[in-house]
Amino acid sequence: MPKATLQNRFRDSQIEMAHGAGGKASRRLIEGLIAPVLGGPLLEPLGDAAFISMGGARLAFTSDSFVVKPLRFPGGSIGDLAVNGTANDLAVSGARPAAMLVNLILESGLPTEILEIELRAIAAAATKAGVVIVGGDTKVVEHGAADRMYITTSGIGLADSRVHCAAAAVRPGDRILLSGPIGDHGITILLARGEIDLEADLCSDTRSVFPMVDALIGRIGADLRWMRDPTRGGVASALNELAADARVCIAVSEETIPVRDQVRGACELLGLEPMHIANEGQFLAVIAPSRADEALDAVRGVPGGEGAVLIGEVRDAPARTVLSYSAYGGTRVVDMLVGDPLPRIC
Repeated sequence: MPKATLQNRFRDSQIEMAHGAGGKASRRLIEGLIAPVLGGPLLEPLGDAAFISMGGARLAFTSDSFVVKPLRFPGGSIGDLAVNGTANDLAVSGARPAAMLVNLILESGLPTEILEIELRAIAAAATKAGVVIVGGDTKVVEHGAADRMYITTSGIGLADSRVHCAAAAVRPGDRILLSGPIGDHGITILLARGEIDLEADLCSDTRSVFPMVDALIGRIGADLRWMRDPTRGGVASALNELAADARVCIAVSEETIPVRDQVRGACELLGLEPMHIANEGQFLAVIAPSRADEALDAVRGVPGGEGAVLIGEVRDAPARTVLSYSAYGGTRVVDMLVGDPLPRIC
């Protein structure tokens, strides 16, 4: 692609932390620079996984990188986060996670004990998620060059023929399902760093969402329109991406969105929006209106899915907008994350 064309699409002169936060800057980087240069049929549309047909099977592929700080935190660590994050990208794309490559970038001086702990965490999470670790690579870099450990993954899954999730399938009147409380992971990481004088009994929600997704697909099949795990950028960014891609309005009821008191309190003190906070064990789904109650029952029937709720609906207008309605009659626009309030969360 000619340089002038790229400059017109991506004007930032250098890469900043905000470009990795999952909000507006991330989308601008991907759509304005990365996709135009590397783009091909499999990158259209952009999603959590790419699909390819091979030998009569439809396979889903995904890749991810994990640079969380600290490495270990209440409820999890970089090891199980890497497995769950990759498996979840496959699951919400409508595929059963099957196999994974795990690549380690280790900093010179990393204690062997820490490496063994994370390897065991990877193994345990893979077993629980039903994923086989089939290979990988290991590199060691100079002290100070990798913040102890980075992990990159590639995952493969078998597409479920009962469902085809895509923004193009979303229609006005469809209902929006959220699998549980939001913000646990991001706020847990923030507090685990010890940089803020706040304490809360809170754990990351890192887990595989496949059991809930599998139950949902099994109950409503093709009436499941779209799914996404709201990681970086949170629920707000995921819903804004859907609104933009489907050219619809997403309307949510603010009081129906589950947020733990500890998360809400931390957000209020720090001036953060709970809908912008990352999650690692929840998912969003768009459901045909006639099957919404069945969908809710299906997810709630899976251990860990008891907190699932219907939070809103899809509307015609205003297009490409996410609106939040309060119990007091107020309405506000919920935009994508701007900036980088919580760096290095996954």
